[in-house]
Amino acid sequence: MTNISAEGLANKLKENLQASHVEMEDVSSGCGAKFNAVIVSDNFNGKPLLQRHRMVNDCLSEELKIIHAFSMKTLTPEQWTKQQNK
Repeated sequence: MTNISAEGLANKLKENLQASHVEMEDVSSGCGAKFNAVIVSDNFNGKPLLQRHRMVNDCLSEELKIIHAFSMKTLTPEQWTKQQNK
């Protein structure tokens, strides 16, 4: 079992990427090995998907050495708003 939590990952992303919204779901039955994430940040504006994912991977580089699976959706605030209004 790891000491990685959904809350800890979300807080790190909010702090380091100035994420305005983070949804982090532990899909590993609480062992902290698999997560699904939705990350919304102004820092993603004008960045292609690959660069956004690299930004997240860089931010969580230490945690990703332990996590077995990490699925992410990276959105700008504008994209997030459009998605919510569907």
